[in-house]
Amino acid sequence: MSRLESAASLDGPARAAGAAVRDAVGTGALREALRGSWMGHAVHPLLTDTVIGTWTSGLLLDLTGGTGGDRLLTAGILCSIPTALTGAGDWAEVEANDPRARRVGAAHAALNVAALGLQVASLAARRRDARARGVALSLAANGLLGLSGYLGGHLSYVDGVGFGLRRPGTP
Repeated sequence: MSRLESAASLDGPARAAGAAVRDAVGTGALREALRGSWMGHAVHPLLTDTVIGTWTSGLLLDLTGGTGGDRLLTAGILCSIPTALTGAGDWAEVEANDPRARRVGAAHAALNVAALGLQVASLAARRRDARARGVALSLAANGLLGLSGYLGGHLSYVDGVGFGLRRPGTP
């Protein structure tokens, strides 16, 4: 984790992404809705469970011969949109002042985008009757999702992203 946290090569694109998110979200009601101010708790961690749960459950059904995996895969793809929006909003709140969280968050987002791309490709393969390829793509996506989840946990529990916390010594 320390190597990723010190990867200054991520700073340029990550700063640009953070500024774009802050500009798009603004300081009003949208920002507060994405942060979860209306319920006193970050929304992103709650939403991640829907994506992780549907994609993992779908893969387990695929691997055990059950049915419904395609529907769960589709549900996870749809749920990834609000999940990404809330995560980007939380991350943009801290990235400008915490280079370590900026870098870990950028890697977290990149892994999630790659996992989403693999799941979309999986769904497309399934619809072309290439089920084995679709399941393999879903398996790869779930692997990336696990790595991303590790980084997301670090952002939440070490960096305090989304909880109004800050690492000791950061503004």
